[in-house]
Amino acid sequence: MIPRNEHPNPQFMRKEWICLNGKWDFEIDNARSGKARGYDKPDAVLNAEITVPFCPQSRLSGVEHKDFIYGVWYKKALVLDRAQTEKNVFLHFGAVDYKAYVYINGEKAGEHRGGYVSFTVNISPFVHEGENIITVYAEDNERDPMIPRGKQSEEYYSHGCDYTRTTGIWQSVWVEFAPKTYIEKIRIYPDINKPGVTLQAQLCGKADFTAEAIYDGKSVGKISFPGAFGTVSTEMELTEKHLWETGCGRLYTLKLKFGDDEVESYFGLRQVNIDGYKFLINGKSVFQRLILDQGFYPDGIYTAPTDEELEGDIKRSLACGYNGARLHQKVFEPRFLYHADRLGYLVWGEYPNWGLEHTVPESIYGILPEWLEEVDRDFNHPSVIGWCPFNETWDRNGCKQYDPLLDTVYRATKAADNTRPCIDTSGNYHVSTDIFDVHDYEQNPAVFKENYDKLMTDGTLYDRLGSRQHYKGGITFVSEFGGIRWVMKEDEKAWGYGSAPETVEEFMTRYKGLVDALLDNDRFFGFCYTQLTDIEQEQNGLYTYDRTPKFDLDRIHAITSRKAAIED
Repeated sequence: MIPRNEHPNPQFMRKEWICLNGKWDFEIDNARSGKARGYDKPDAVLNAEITVPFCPQSRLSGVEHKDFIYGVWYKKALVLDRAQTEKNVFLHFGAVDYKAYVYINGEKAGEHRGGYVSFTVNISPFVHEGENIITVYAEDNERDPMIPRGKQSEEYYSHGCDYTRTTGIWQSVWVEFAPKTYIEKIRIYPDINKPGVTLQAQLCGKADFTAEAIYDGKSVGKISFPGAFGTVSTEMELTEKHLWETGCGRLYTLKLKFGDDEVESYFGLRQVNIDGYKFLINGKSVFQRLILDQGFYPDGIYTAPTDEELEGDIKRSLACGYNGARLHQKVFEPRFLYHADRLGYLVWGEYPNWGLEHTVPESIYGILPEWLEEVDRDFNHPSVIGWCPFNETWDRNGCKQYDPLLDTVYRATKAADNTRPCIDTSGNYHVSTDIFDVHDYEQNPAVFKENYDKLMTDGTLYDRLGSRQHYKGGITFVSEFGGIRWVMKEDEKAWGYGSAPETVEEFMTRYKGLVDALLDNDRFFGFCYTQLTDIEQEQNGLYTYDRTPKFDLDRIHAITSRKAAIED
């Protein structure tokens, strides 16, 4: 059975595609000498096997090599018929960590730098009828200060809040076929008032362009643009208005046609705004009950073993009363966002900036290109309600962050997407930001409440880092708190924030006190609790690493979900 064989990108689907997951020939190349040894050639012999899309560090890959890996080679045969070779043949990679080189039949077809976002190579010039050999070489180095690593450990063992590493292919690989005249990309701008959408399509070639919106099987909008080419922007009015809201995805199917090319997508009618202290979704103040989700799995590391497990983590969060998540220090795959879109689940898109030397100007090249790829890739997802390129930009080696770096990335983000707010760096240290947030792992609910009640009484935001940054008023929230340690089995390496409660009742009392302090504060638009699941030695999740609930979820849900002071 082919693993993870569902379509990897439900927002841009063609009918004719082939999943390339499963067994590939494989070899680790720590000396990075494989090209000199001819591994890029179609007749090269690789000495092992791996199951794609799982990284070689994972059990599901069949390799489970935990030590540092600096280079990896992959090889797989792709058989095409004549009709397929007469079309555009697009080879898609969900993600390859970190720098990838793609060879087809021994010829270099493309490359990509960045370990977290999707990329595509048009391999049409390199393929022929019959058997074709795809070869992929990837390099990675978690200790390189110009390579963002997120929560991948720089040390041999996992430690603290850094976990098992990921190298090479870790998301699905697939081929799709398109005619010579085809749709390259679509951007969707919803208008909840008309209602309608503006469609901005990038087209290759010249032909008639049509788009049709369908809701619950019924056509509710259609436009036609004869003789379209290049970039086309057109408005489509909708005859029915169904808003995307928390808990109710209400997605419209979008069918696109350009000449002989047909693409199926979807969209949601959703608008976000900031009004004073309030975060508005479709004009309504919605309290964001976010949970920290880091997207690690015991058997797949960065990669969920099944599509059901991706959806399952959202449902586990909902079962605890949360309505969204910070997708923390990782770029989540489009299938996760698809499930978030369907379920009306709020998410903040982040970038795994940890490991990047953010104290020097040249680090801009380590984040900005791939970050803008992420913003572009995920622009159409209604579940994504904000961006956050950096997290906790601590001093490194006695040096402070290079402030123009954060300012530039913030401004580039706003230029790429002016429909969502952007937090420059979650927690610290803010330079240019739409929202000033703080992190606080104080474990005493009384102290926690006293500190943040001052925001209501005199407009003062408690900030442990106040000597380095200054809150000037306006919208804010505590975007990391809690992290209460609770270990199900004796584990001397296990850790969480502060002292662990001794009983379940003590945990519940602490959890309720911390959550209540923020729900009752009419100046906070939300919070983010750390975290959804344990990850290896970090055991402060509401679920264990294998997704077993630690507590009575009904009690957790009742505490988390009650109405907040700022909510409409």
